Amino acid sequence: MIVTRMQTYRSEGVEPGISPEASFGTDESLAEFRELVASAGAQVVAELLQRRQRPEPATLVGAGKVEEIAGVAASTEADLVLFDHDLSPTQLRNLETALPCRVLDRTQLILDIFARHARTREGQLQVELAQLEYMLPRLTGRGKAMSQLGGGIGTRGLVRRSWRRIDGRFSGGSIRSRLIWNRCGVFVGSSDSVANRHLCHGGAGGYTNAGKSTLFNCLTGAHVLQSSRMFATLDPKLRAVDLPSHRKVLLSDTVGFIRNLPHTLVTSFRATLEEVEQAEVLLHVRDAASTYGAEQKEQVEKVLAELDALKKPRIEVLNKIDLLTEHERAGLTSRGEVLVSARSGEGMDALLHAIDEALQSDPVIEAELTFRNTRVECWLPSRRAW
Repeated sequence: MIVTRMQTYRSEGVEPGISPEASFGTDESLAEFRELVASAGAQVVAELLQRRQRPEPATLVGAGKVEEIAGVAASTEADLVLFDHDLSPTQLRNLETALPCRVLDRTQLILDIFARHARTREGQLQVELAQLEYMLPRLTGRGKAMSQLGGGIGTRGLVRRSWRRIDGRFSGGSIRSRLIWNRCGVFVGSSDSVANRHLCHGGAGGYTNAGKSTLFNCLTGAHVLQSSRMFATLDPKLRAVDLPSHRKVLLSDTVGFIRNLPHTLVTSFRATLEEVEQAEVLLHVRDAASTYGAEQKEQVEKVLAELDALKKPRIEVLNKIDLLTEHERAGLTSRGEVLVSARSGEGMDALLHAIDEALQSDPVIEAELTFRNTRVECWLPSRRAW
């Protein structure tokens, strides 16, 4: 498998070769893309990078770079070329014509990882819906390639389905796609009934690989899969947590976010991300040891804005403080975040108290009663809605 990335740079105001993208930088972006590739189960045999003032409309990269990719693919016997960009239908067709192997872009790779990790029926249906909608404009002009799909990266979630059958599923005004979405709605309704029980609801979200699942297990005593692979936990998990005030909160662990998360994925996986929408308080779990913490926070807030959840009460949780020195920790204590280590359990009591204080519903009422009162009538304003 060959990984390809193209960077654009401006001719004014930015030095040549410096990307104007979010301040992740080339090395960080490539490292993140390598993690995505590894999560898909592939092995990278070559990496190529090109810097251009503007993308090539026909092939994204220049004609000379396309020839170089073709030569590397032939010499390494690679069966797949991955682009760390979204390719238009025209670019995808032109590249597959010029290269001796299959071509996938960033969104297709992420969808494949989602398909690999989806365990519930709801998650599998959401993956299939997103894949079908993304493939529809890319079917035109396939010609003899409209044959039975094989296996491998990019085809998971669409097992043994032909291009012609995929095209047929969208004929008639996308009836089949709406049918799949309606079937997903059944599962959404069932999850709503769980979330609307008489329990406060908190959601743990954040950048992928920030340690959300490890933190979730530490708080709840659950055994959710903990993995350094991206999107290892796709299906949301719900567990009750006892707070210091003796209240219970229903805590959810959701899928992690990532740089340039395609809007299509946010829309298709809205049912999965509804745990974030319904939460009364959000736990924004961040990697305290990451050198790109500010940029990762910005990417998460972009997704929260799309979910209309940016104004919800939010607790900034800096995880992995066990990887910091004492001097680095001292610089974080005055910023208002809750410092924790999900691996060692440090800071969990402070986090539970922070959740307790942030919850607005089911408030704790303190009352002073005298011993003379033999009958006490308790009245809670919230009971009017019961």
